[in-house]
Amino acid sequence: MRVTRVPRSRQALLTGWGRTAPTSAEVVHAVHPDIVDQAMADAVSQARGQRGIIARGLGRSYGDAAQNAGGAVLDATWLDAVYQVDLDSGQVTVGGGVSLQTLMERLVPLGWFVPVTPGTRQVTVGGAVAADIHGKNHHVDGSFCSHVLEMTLVTPSGSVTVSASSDPELFWATAGGMGLTGIVTSATLQMIPVETSYMLVDTERADDLDTVMDKMLTGDDAYRYSVAWIDCQSTGSRLGRSVLTRGNHARLEDLPDRLRRSPDRARAFVPRTLARIPLTAPSGLLNPLTVGAFNEFWFRKAPVHQVAKAHHMTGFFHPLDGVDAWNRLYGPRGFLQYQFVVGDEHGETVRTVIERLTVLRLASFLAVLKRFGPGDPGPLSFPMPGWTLALDLPVGHPDLDQLLDDLDQLVLAAGGRVYLAKDSRLSPAAFRAMYPRVDEWTAVRDRVDPEGVLRSDLGRRLGLCTDVVAAADNGSIPPGQPTSRARRKPSKAATSKAATSKAATSKAATSKAATSKAATSKAATRSTRSTRSRAPAPGPSGRTSKRTSKAPGTTEQTANPMPSNGTDPSPERTGS
Repeated sequence: MRVTRVPRSRQALLTGWGRTAPTSAEVVHAVHPDIVDQAMADAVSQARGQRGIIARGLGRSYGDAAQNAGGAVLDATWLDAVYQVDLDSGQVTVGGGVSLQTLMERLVPLGWFVPVTPGTRQVTVGGAVAADIHGKNHHVDGSFCSHVLEMTLVTPSGSVTVSASSDPELFWATAGGMGLTGIVTSATLQMIPVETSYMLVDTERADDLDTVMDKMLTGDDAYRYSVAWIDCQSTGSRLGRSVLTRGNHARLEDLPDRLRRSPDRARAFVPRTLARIPLTAPSGLLNPLTVGAFNEFWFRKAPVHQVAKAHHMTGFFHPLDGVDAWNRLYGPRGFLQYQFVVGDEHGETVRTVIERLTVLRLASFLAVLKRFGPGDPGPLSFPMPGWTLALDLPVGHPDLDQLLDDLDQLVLAAGGRVYLAKDSRLSPAAFRAMYPRVDEWTAVRDRVDPEGVLRSDLGRRLGLCTDVVAAADNGSIPPGQPTSRARRKPSKAATSKAATSKAATSKAATSKAATSKAATSKAATRSTRSTRSRAPAPGPSGRTSKRTSKAPGTTEQTANPMPSNGTDPSPERTGS
C-alpha cells in the first residue's frame, strides 16, 4: 500500500452540522496517539496556549462545540483502533475516534449492539462521551455514559484513565462536558446483546398532541425504544398530530421465513446510502408550503395502526443517514436545532412551543418528541425525567431570534434546559440558569486544566472558557465574549475576510516565532468576525494514510487491528 505524506496540520474553516458560523482553526491530524500528547503540550506552551485546543470527531454537533477560532482543533477520527472485544461479556475497548457505525458494522453480526445511539450513526465514541448522547431508549437505558466502564483522557495536566468509581467527579464532568475536560483517546463500553439486526416495530398515527403524549405516558414502558414525529404545521384540532413509532430488538424466531432461513442475513449490518444531496439547495427551499406538503405526505403514509412489523436497524434508528449531506437542503444560511427538556409536570410547555411555531409558520419538518428517564449525575449532562422536543429550524426567518429567546424563557420557567450538543445561540445567563451545577463542573475542570487550555467557540460563548489575547481594534468580538448567533444572511464580504484570515495565518506559520505569534493573534480575531459568512462546501482532507480496498473514506492505521470506516472524516464535515 502506498503511503502519502502530508503535513500534520493545516488551516481550515470549520462549522457544525447546521453549517452556520464558520471559524478558522489549525486542524491537527491525530495520526498516532502520541500526537494527541504533543498537541496538548503545544497548546499548553506559551506559543500556542493563547487560543487553546479542542477535539473534533465526525461533525454532528449542530453548533460551535467542535470549533476553536484562531486556535487548534484535533481531528480525533484517526484514533480509530478497536483494541479489545470480549464476545462473551460484550465489553469492548476502542479508540475515541471510532464511530458508532463501525461498532455496529463489526459487532451486530456477532450479537452485540451499541447501548445508546442518537439519530445518526456518524458519531465518534469520544463525541458520544462529550455530549453524553441519548436515544430513543433513554426511558429504559439512560444516556451513553451510563454504559462507559472507563475512559482515558488526555488533559493539560497529563493522561489519566478514569471510571465512575475511581474518579467520579472527573468522569461525570466529562460526560456532557463538551470536550472541555480532556480529549477522550479510548473508552471501554458495555454493549447490549441482540440476536438479529432487525427490530419489531409498532407504528400508529395520533390525531393531535394530547393523544400522542397520552399514548407515550401509558405505553412506552412496554418498549425499549420510542419516538414520535410531530407535524408542526398543523393547527386547531390537529395541532401536533403525530406518527408514533416504538419497537424492541427482534429475535430470529420473530422474523419472516426468508430471514429465519438465513441467519447470517438476519444479522447483517450493511448501511446503504439511498440518495445524496450534491449541492447546497437554494435559500427558501424548505418553506411552509414545501414542509406542509411533506408533513401531509408523511402523516398519510404512516399506517393507522401496525403491530410487530420487522424493520432493519438502519431504517428504524437512522433514516436520515440514508441521505448523504442532507443538511445542504437548508440552503447556504444553514439551520439551527433547538432541543429542550422539561419535567413530566410541564408537558404543557411542549404544546406552547408547538403553538408558537405554528403561529409564525416556521418550517420545521424534523420535529421529534421523546420521553426521558432519570438523568446521569454529570453537572452538564442534558437529560432529566420528562419530555424532550427537538426542532430543526432554517436560518432566515425575521422573527427567529426573538422566538428562540422567548422559548428559552418558557423552558427556564418550567425548570428545563436546552441540549448543548445542538445549541448555537444560547446566552451565558440563560445557560447558567438552565445548568445551575455549572460551578461544580468548573471546579473539576480547573483541577485538570488550571490554565484553561481546553477551549472552544461554544465554551467562549457560554462563558465556560476565556482567552488572554486582547482583541484588535477592528470591530471583532473580544475573546471570551459570546460569539455571533449566526442567524442572519451570510455576507460575501465576511466570506472574503475568512479566506484572507486563512491565508494570513498560513503565511505567518513560516515566519519567525515572534512574528508568528502576532500574526496568529490577528488571524484569530479576524476568524471571529467571519462567523456570519457562508459555510464552504465540504471537501476531502489530506492525510497520511494507508488506503484499503473498502469504501472511499476508509482509513487504516498500522496499529489498528480493526480500523474504522464510514463517511469522509474531513474536518469541514466532522465534529464531536
